Amino acid sequence: MKKAISVITAMTMAVALTACGTSTSTSDTTSGTATSSKSSETSESSSDAGAATVEDIETVKDRGSLIVGITDFEPMDYKDDDGNWIGFDADLATAFAEKLGVDVEFVEIEWDNKILELDSGSIDCVWNGMTLTDEVTSSMDCSNPYCNNAQTVILPMDKADEYKDIESMKDLSFAVEVGSAGEEQATANELNYTAVANQANALMEVSAGTADAAIIDSLMAAAMVGEGTSYEDLTYTINLNSEEYGVGFRKGSDLRDELNTFLKESYDDGTIDKIAEEYGVSAAIVEQK
Repeated sequence: MKKAISVITAMTMAVALTACGTSTSTSDTTSGTATSSKSSETSESSSDAGAATVEDIETVKDRGSLIVGITDFEPMDYKDDDGNWIGFDADLATAFAEKLGVDVEFVEIEWDNKILELDSGSIDCVWNGMTLTDEVTSSMDCSNPYCNNAQTVILPMDKADEYKDIESMKDLSFAVEVGSAGEEQATANELNYTAVANQANALMEVSAGTADAAIIDSLMAAAMVGEGTSYEDLTYTINLNSEEYGVGFRKGSDLRDELNTFLKESYDDGTIDKIAEEYGVSAAIVEQK
């Protein structure tokens, strides 16, 4: 499913989240059932965090798979008609796994529990359009930014002209993804909101009329909202911030530096541009230096 993404004016914040409680993960893989158990060895110091190096590369290669935590989030991670995970992030993660010489396993997680999933060892990384907020970068070792994004307000198309700024939206009921940058913006702007499982559900709430508006990622909005999309009756309006996406690993993980090298090589050889064009996110790509 290729979607052409119109560039939203200000690419702003993304998916800031906190871990709370426990979750049950489900997985789809290119090589079979995802493995939940994982042993990590530590050795020398991490260059920037002062933590012991976590030898995740060796663990991943011994297991034969890279376990990637995701949610259903078009155009970054979503399923095709055959039930396979595709998208800009999914395809890039698959290419990274191939470079490591292993298969990729995608595990669908509860986004609010992503840090818990990572620290418990049930996944190797969080790779799902994740905003590099202070909270995220303090809880994980994150890759260099690879995409720009923003949090944008979604409204029914026939109501959009009534709401030109955030002040005019104070009495609306919003739907936002729990633990997300959208929820953070709803809180910061003192909006009335209900937290739902994911951004797709937030769109469904607005379309069904059970919420007046939603706050979601601009990249998702451009792919899912408006003429020729799944939600032709909805439109995106104002942006609330600016953000960058990164991939998160356990503190001290040697996979972080390996991915940064891969991102630079893939940017230089055109691999990232090719995948971005496939999913209509070319305008959001961050140069890798």
